[in-house]
Amino acid sequence: MENRIYNENNGLWYEKQGDYYLPCLELPEQEDVEIGVWGERHRQYLLAHHKVKYYNMLSNCTLCSHLAEVEKRAAKMFDNIVKELAEKENITEKLKANDMMLWVQKMNNIRNRAKEIVNDEVIFV
Repeated sequence: MENRIYNENNGLWYEKQGDYYLPCLELPEQEDVEIGVWGERHRQYLLAHHKVKYYNMLSNCTLCSHLAEVEKRAAKMFDNIVKELAEKENITEKLKANDMMLWVQKMNNIRNRAKEIVNDEVIFV
């Protein structure tokens, strides 16, 4: 018996693995994209709460591009929120020079609030 056979009905090659013929499936080449913290958080969220969507995107080869887009959108939103809140609360370089610890406290507070906003609006959707 042959190790590889071709099925004309579905156009797939099958390879013998032990006693069974399994389809020879290959994923198309994908571009290398860098997934950062935001994209990884969204990936974990999808895997935990939307498994069907996650595996559909993975099998359609759209997961990486989706995560890269989420990463880009979340990072931009986070930076904008931090900048706007710092301006609104009058946290300046002058404060940083005069009282470093107060500046760090206020900036950490702003970053934490911005992180929560991004999580609610982009990551955990």
